[in-house]
Amino acid sequence: MTSTESGWSWEYQGYRPADERLRESLCTLGNGYFATRGALPECTADESHYPGTYVAGCYDRLTSEVAGRRVSNEDMVNVPNWLPLRFRPEGGTWLHPDTAPVLDHELRLVLCSGLLERRTRYDLGAGRSLLVHQLRLVHMADPHLAALRTEFTAEGWSGTLEVESALDGGVTNAGVARYRDLEGRHLTHAHSGTDTPGTVWLRCRTRTSDIRIGTAARLTAAAPVEARPANPRAVQLARLELAEGVVATVDKTIALHTSRDPAISDPLHAAVARVRHAPDWEGLLETHLTAWDQLWRRADLEVPGESGRILRLHLFHVLQTLSPHTADLDVGVPARGLHGEAYRGHVFWDELFVLPYLNLHFPEVSRGLLHYRHRRLEQACANARAVGRRGAMYPWQSGSDGREETQELHLNPRSGRWLPDHSRLQHHVGSAVAYNVWQYCQASGDTEFLHTKGAEMLLQIARFWADSAQWDPVLERHRIKGVVGPDEYHDAYPDADEPGLDDNAYTNVTAAWVLARALELLDTLPEPRRRELLERTGPDDAERERWEEVSRTLHVPFHRGVISQFEGYGDLAELDWDGYRDRYGDIRRLDRILEAEGDTPNRYQASKQADVLMLGYLFSPAELRALFARLGLSLDDRTWQRTVDHYLHRTSHGSTLSGLVHGWVLARARRAEAWKYCQEALQGDIADIQGGTTAEGIHLGAMAGTLDLVQRGLPGLETRDDALWLDPVPLPELSSYDFSVRYQGHWGVRLHLASGLLEIAVPDSDAPPIDLRLPDRAVSLAPGETARLVLRG
Repeated sequence: MTSTESGWSWEYQGYRPADERLRESLCTLGNGYFATRGALPECTADESHYPGTYVAGCYDRLTSEVAGRRVSNEDMVNVPNWLPLRFRPEGGTWLHPDTAPVLDHELRLVLCSGLLERRTRYDLGAGRSLLVHQLRLVHMADPHLAALRTEFTAEGWSGTLEVESALDGGVTNAGVARYRDLEGRHLTHAHSGTDTPGTVWLRCRTRTSDIRIGTAARLTAAAPVEARPANPRAVQLARLELAEGVVATVDKTIALHTSRDPAISDPLHAAVARVRHAPDWEGLLETHLTAWDQLWRRADLEVPGESGRILRLHLFHVLQTLSPHTADLDVGVPARGLHGEAYRGHVFWDELFVLPYLNLHFPEVSRGLLHYRHRRLEQACANARAVGRRGAMYPWQSGSDGREETQELHLNPRSGRWLPDHSRLQHHVGSAVAYNVWQYCQASGDTEFLHTKGAEMLLQIARFWADSAQWDPVLERHRIKGVVGPDEYHDAYPDADEPGLDDNAYTNVTAAWVLARALELLDTLPEPRRRELLERTGPDDAERERWEEVSRTLHVPFHRGVISQFEGYGDLAELDWDGYRDRYGDIRRLDRILEAEGDTPNRYQASKQADVLMLGYLFSPAELRALFARLGLSLDDRTWQRTVDHYLHRTSHGSTLSGLVHGWVLARARRAEAWKYCQEALQGDIADIQGGTTAEGIHLGAMAGTLDLVQRGLPGLETRDDALWLDPVPLPELSSYDFSVRYQGHWGVRLHLASGLLEIAVPDSDAPPIDLRLPDRAVSLAPGETARLVLRG
């Protein structure tokens, strides 16, 4: 893979079947409403190719027979494929890069314009060739449109070229090998037909969620277009008369609607009407480019070198998954984007790594994503009641309606065994929801949301934690038992009959933080909001006293002078790390290796990803010390350094988020080693360091997290107490960068860091001054002012 000098495009040279699925994922185009993988239009799904189109929030539930059990899974649906467009010389075979000789092939993703460009030269023999040049867009201005322009050039010959275009409703969910034993046929009742000359349509519905899907396609060519509806496909044919060296153009424009869309009566009618009135290619391109230009202005980020190029690619995929169009949808943050079927399109805790970036650029999108959580608050409360708790217990994996979507079994590809999945015990997802509510409101100044929907979520999550805490008279502390932390390698004690761990440090400390923030909110709510909230949600005085007590007495275990990942962690055996690396090389998925050997990581001090160190990711050093002080514990720099060192050598980095968190923490704790992990986070998807996972969908949390590393991590930027806090840590490998943020009504606050100098420019406006807090000074900047501050060494 190469990138242009400008850093605004990514290019793949040559055709390599083994790389196609990775390229398809990284060349996905989307607009926040739907996205389509970067598959070649003439290719159907096989081992090398997987065309897929996914609509945000479109889920369906099916039941499968697995290991003698009936298992229900909800999936983000692979909707009808609008891409198919194949071609052949008259009387010949359909040209396909796996069956016809390819003289040269180039794929180019143009980030600034949201275009995918492809050039392929097919060898037809006897000195003849066919050059195929395509441009593809998923429209960023009109989220229901997409288009494909194909230009054919005959080289060394003239004659007839047959072109077949289709809408394919016969697709299934089959993009992840581990899931192929599960039922994946989500679409049913596919019917096709014609509208005006040159336009065909396809309608279908999902099998259990009964979401109706309507797709319409308009084909324009310098030849008559013939329609041949043939369920489950809608087919169009054109015969082009090619003259040697003369370009012949075919334009395909499609519209996509579902019954979840607002302001429509029928998705098929809406799709047909939209494609009928859609502009031609040039008109579509003009408005598409304008929309992307506006996005890039709001998300401006300038970082020199290769790191900057990768960051821009990451930003591109974040914007395609969570664009301003997302703000009006009932959707969450899909952990793998809209780029593939891994994790079934579910919503985990990844918004914890995504919203901090969006808060400072697209707060309306953050607010919309938090509405997704609020709409499922009632179900979260029902989840808690089902396990005998009060408050809200958000599920580890969410989908359409807020019930727990975590699979009951998961497949270890190394051993071929289906194993129980206990990750639903990761109740810390509730703390992530609360953290996102608080951070969004601090950055945006949206007190309306904080005092209403945000407060309801925060209080109910606090109630769950207080009700989960059990008093231990021996420790004289409250404890939270039977949970799983972010490190999924540990889900039970060795030889235990039941899953779950006690006093996971990350879970307990974040629970204490939630309780403290809930109490702070209750103390600062204005009347009559406070009275209305207490009447509707509570808590009463007795419950508030319990929250106060639990927030100060939750147990945080230690062993040998470091924070323990959970109670008893220090008693686990040490793993022979060198031995396993010598035997297996890549041991990121150590859990699969050990299980295939008949062993389990539950026996060892070995983690998949940062767990305790996540505390240093969420909270600045000063805030973390204050949290421990509230718990009656001391956390000095030496203790934290020992803790960082301890886990640094006991983590396999089986998650793309692990390198990000380590890089973030090490930038302040052990700067010399930070860049290694920052690089791993940057390279995670483009180099596919997890070994084949990127082909199943990008890792959205890690991508957004790298952006936030530059935006908040390295500058030490925090939004709290109605001030911008800054405590920059320069890394030699990233010595200068430049970005702008939107902060509490200020559009485009510009920050530039280079050579020990911090420059902050506040745009002219009617907004109030911004209070800046640095470790050694406080500054107030009025609109229109610029500050140039020399940083301490």
